[in-house]
Amino acid sequence: MIKVLFFGPIAAATGEREVSVAHVPGMTLGSLKETLTAQYPEAMHLATMMAVNGEHARDLALPLADNSEMAFMAKFSGG
Repeated sequence: MIKVLFFGPIAAATGEREVSVAHVPGMTLGSLKETLTAQYPEAMHLATMMAVNGEHARDLALPLADNSEMAFMAKFSGG
């Protein structure tokens, strides 16, 4: 299983802070994002930052191992 965390407006748009997605061999960051976009199109439109196992990730070809943790975040600012 892949643990998927949603933060900020993405969590609000999905109505979830966390979901689990079944891991399949060959799963990549890109394929997981596509799956979630089909399920939560409005929420995933807001996702501009991603992290895998606590590390910032940009490479959509990054393979995901079973029991990985994935986080999707929107842009944020502070002052």
